[in-house]
Amino acid sequence: MALGGGTFTVQNKELPGAYINFVSASSASPNLSDRGIATMPLELDWGTDGEVFEVTSGDFQKNSLKLFGYDYSHEKMKGLCDLFINTRKLYAYKLTSGGEKAGNDYAEAVCSGTRGNDIRIVIQANADNTSLFDVKTVLDTRVVDEQTVAKAADLVPNDFVKFKAEAELAVTAGTPLTGGTNGTVNGAAYQSYLDKIESYTYNAMGVAVTDESTKGLFASFVKRMRDEMGIKFQLVLYNYAADYMGTVSVKNKVLDSGQNEASLVYWVTGAIASCEINRSNQNRLYDGGFTVNTDYTQTELVQAVKNGEFVLHKVGTDVRVLEDINTMVTTTEDQGDIFKDNQSVRVADQIANDIAVIFNTKYLGVVPNNNAGRTSLWSDIVKHHENLESIGAIEEFSDSDVVVEQGNTKKSVVVKDAMTIVNAMSKLYMTVTVA
Repeated sequence: MALGGGTFTVQNKELPGAYINFVSASSASPNLSDRGIATMPLELDWGTDGEVFEVTSGDFQKNSLKLFGYDYSHEKMKGLCDLFINTRKLYAYKLTSGGEKAGNDYAEAVCSGTRGNDIRIVIQANADNTSLFDVKTVLDTRVVDEQTVAKAADLVPNDFVKFKAEAELAVTAGTPLTGGTNGTVNGAAYQSYLDKIESYTYNAMGVAVTDESTKGLFASFVKRMRDEMGIKFQLVLYNYAADYMGTVSVKNKVLDSGQNEASLVYWVTGAIASCEINRSNQNRLYDGGFTVNTDYTQTELVQAVKNGEFVLHKVGTDVRVLEDINTMVTTTEDQGDIFKDNQSVRVADQIANDIAVIFNTKYLGVVPNNNAGRTSLWSDIVKHHENLESIGAIEEFSDSDVVVEQGNTKKSVVVKDAMTIVNAMSKLYMTVTVA
């Protein structure tokens, strides 16, 4: 990253950038950035190798076959279906990159992976002109491309195969592509993803794994990105006690046969990424496609909350989120109980990300560090916070709560900011006096 960012203890940073601390009260435009952006590394049988690729919710429904090798209704897309219930944009990465591409005498698969082995090339004599051939690309039983040509050199690539121009076309009921393999999913694959995703902006990262070392790798990554780089997002893992506000631990496993028990991470990642800063996921209805284990006693649910676990429970016939919390259990004077709540973290992250964008795009290296320049920065921060107050994310805000001063050097600016975060109603204590 070219710019500095993260938290500060003293005013001793070397790189230009925005350094922002959030502490509990003792105890580019000022507009709010959009939410609903997630990222996940995925084990795929098809797809772009070695690169992060963007998928919108519309893309997923319309082009799932092209992007992932399966129709969005396929069992292998179940997790992504859960994710896209709430997510509007996904930055995906194929962990299984580096495998072999399937092929035959007529064509080679566009992507590496085992899904290429389900492709066949069907060649028929054209009914109207016997000197021509009808060449079909068939995935499972679906014809995904059809061309009529005189020779192989006339064939053009489609979304699934590249044809071999030197091939001799001959009638065949279906010649399968073979030899497609998935790459190995290991520490190097995960690290490659982390290296590439570092420059992207998103609200939540989900990793649906059960391996403790992999979970630890990602837990370290989110802490470094939040605390050292100033890039604010939340990480969603399965059953991992990170004791950190930036990591959410999903307690429930899924019970579906053949599915990864950590698959609820998909839905929770989407819910975390998309939840507005003036809203909470508490009591949110699970509307995904998995069968979720909710066999917990009241005592176990209480303990789950104490442990900082994001747990779904049964409410009548519904499955709902108990508490919208992260894994933070240890509090300090600077970071108290308020930061255990994901809604509070979302507000804090929104402020950090938005103010950093305002400073880095409008002020950094452009606006003089004089009284007029600092007043302009103060005005933008105040307008941003007024937007937060207008949607009920914070309350009782006054422009006097924001103070912008020159720092220890002529180039540095110090901002002191105070606010009261609003949380959704959670507990009702009611006393009824009956005469």
